[in-house]
Amino acid sequence: MALRAWLDVRRFWQPGPAPALLVIPLALIVTVSVVDVLAPPHIHLGPLLVAAPAITVAFAGPLTTAVMGALAVAAQVLISVLRGVAGTANIQAQIAALIVVSAVCVTVCVVRGRREEQLHQVRSVAEAAQRVLLQPLPAHAGPLRIAGLYIPAEEEAELGGDLYAAARTAHHSTRLLIGDVRGSGLGTISNTALLLGAFRAAAHRQATLPRLAVHLDAAFRWDTRQWRPPTEQDTVEDFATAVLLDIPDHEPVVHLISCGHPPPLILRGNRLIPLVAEASHLPIGFGGTFGIADYTVQTFPFEPGDLLLLYTDGVIEARNTDGRFYPFTDRAPQWTTDDPDELLRHLQADLLAHVHAHLDDDAAVVAIRRTASAPPPSNPAL
Repeated sequence: MALRAWLDVRRFWQPGPAPALLVIPLALIVTVSVVDVLAPPHIHLGPLLVAAPAITVAFAGPLTTAVMGALAVAAQVLISVLRGVAGTANIQAQIAALIVVSAVCVTVCVVRGRREEQLHQVRSVAEAAQRVLLQPLPAHAGPLRIAGLYIPAEEEAELGGDLYAAARTAHHSTRLLIGDVRGSGLGTISNTALLLGAFRAAAHRQATLPRLAVHLDAAFRWDTRQWRPPTEQDTVEDFATAVLLDIPDHEPVVHLISCGHPPPLILRGNRLIPLVAEASHLPIGFGGTFGIADYTVQTFPFEPGDLLLLYTDGVIEARNTDGRFYPFTDRAPQWTTDDPDELLRHLQADLLAHVHAHLDDDAAVVAIRRTASAPPPSNPAL
């Protein structure tokens, strides 16, 4: 309890992110005091002392502000004594006004501190929710090295409609999902959580990608429509574009199903190869009843050394102030030799520089490098 009380006092005193700024109100108090004492009798600079606590409140805590207010009051009293006007009504009114202003500044600091603490708690909850919903991708999965990047459109937001997830299967492959849920706000976050949960629950046990796609579509449509009256079923506009991928450990290929999502890219040396599927299916949850036979799996070469990029339209549709789209396909080959994590760091810095740190839509990117063919399993039954 004593340690906690000491930490509270220390936080109460802490002058904020720029303690060097304390020099400004202190210099103001000293300058006003010296000039006022040396000035002619008809010049009074004492009222300027009120600026000291008013400036301090902008960057310091309540206790620091109170101390600065007390110093200003002491300086006013000292000036009045040295000038021999301590008993006048004018000086007493100035001292009283200075005390009141200092008290108001301290009150503002206390209220601001409580609001900041509440905001910090809200942000902590949001960050925890993001870690639960949009879990970090594994750095390694079989022969793959993986990295994920999520950039929210709103600076204070932690999660939006863009999503990605990965899962290992019993037949020694890695499955990935990248998607973009339509809309914004709490409804979109709810649908994002729904799609991620459905993928994590089924990706490792569904035998084929078409079965997984049917499962995701059915789960999404059922959850978004189950409580709506029949007259509103046709007006539901909840859906998500997505790409489902299956990357086997022992075969240099990638299998994918595209559901209205931008095509993945393979960087092979200096070459950029779009993985454009012959059949682009309707987005997940868009409507209708789909069966396993309705989904077509496309297979593309994915060789050791190749880098696979999955992304959402928030990347390719990011505009700068001149209205120019981010040249994703031109920039990405510049970093093909980098590790996935390093590539995404370059990409994030370059993208934010292009839009001057202001995205109009969430953006997500997943980078996957196949390092080498994994050794055959010691027990094929696993």
